[in-house]
Amino acid sequence: MENKKMCMALFSGSLDKLTAAGVILSGAVADDMDVEIYVLMQGARAFKRDIATNKDQLMMAENSHLREEFIAACKQLNVKEWYQFFIDAKAMANVKVHICGLAGKLWGGVKIDDFVEWADDIVGINEYITSAQNADVHLFI
Repeated sequence: MENKKMCMALFSGSLDKLTAAGVILSGAVADDMDVEIYVLMQGARAFKRDIATNKDQLMMAENSHLREEFIAACKQLNVKEWYQFFIDAKAMANVKVHICGLAGKLWGGVKIDDFVEWADDIVGINEYITSAQNADVHLFI
């Protein structure tokens, strides 16, 4: 039997939503799903090499006044950094991370080396649309 497929459009580059996406990704991998992640708009900024591991560069999507509380709670609960979810998932399952070409260019990323080493490629938006059409589960975060 073929694995189910998840397509995730990761539009947000905020710390809270990136962490949520990582948790969801972990669940999909635990459920033996193949996952295609399409990093769009503000998400592409978070995936830049010089930003991904720097929490000071990432805001909160909502309730920005709770940022420090969120970071402290994650630390207390031993929640991984957002990017570690992605690295671990890629090591365990068929997970592909695609950077949207336009989104990358908006943040100064024109080649794959401008982004985290675990990003697979830079693609056009049509690849995301095709993946979403063929997925069993489609999420937009």
